[in-house]
Amino acid sequence: MKKLIDQILKFGVVGLIAFFIDFGVFKLLSSVFGVHYLAANFFSFTVSLIFNYTASMTFVFERKDHADKRKEFLIFTALSVVGLLLNELVIYLCIEGIYLHLPALMQYMSRQWAETFGKVIATGIVMVYNFITRKIFLEKK
Repeated sequence: MKKLIDQILKFGVVGLIAFFIDFGVFKLLSSVFGVHYLAANFFSFTVSLIFNYTASMTFVFERKDHADKRKEFLIFTALSVVGLLLNELVIYLCIEGIYLHLPALMQYMSRQWAETFGKVIATGIVMVYNFITRKIFLEKK
C-alpha cells in the first residue's frame, strides 16, 4: 500500500508539472495569441504529453522488463489521445453546453474564466483516467 501511495504522490508531482506546462501553453495560445480554445488545448496537451511520458516512465511507473520503448511510447500516446479527446469533450461541454447557455453565468464570468475553469475540470478528470490506464497498460505487473 505504501508503494501505491508513493507512486500516486510521484504521479501527482509529475502531473502538476505537466499541468503547469499544459495550462501555461494553453493560456499563452488562447489569451495572448487569440488561438481558439480547442486548438490551444490540443497544442498545449501535446507539449505536456512529451514531458509527461518522459517523467512518468522515469520516475513514476516501473517499466516492464525488456519493454520496447517505441511500443511503450505508442501505447502511452494512444492512451493520451483518448485522454485528449476526453479533455476536449469536457472543455467543450463546459463552454458550449453550460457557459453559453446560462446568461446569468455569462454575466458574472468572462469567457476566458469559463475556459480556464473548464480546463481545470477537464484536467482533474483526465488525471484520474491517466493514472488508472497507465498503471494497467504500461507498468510491470
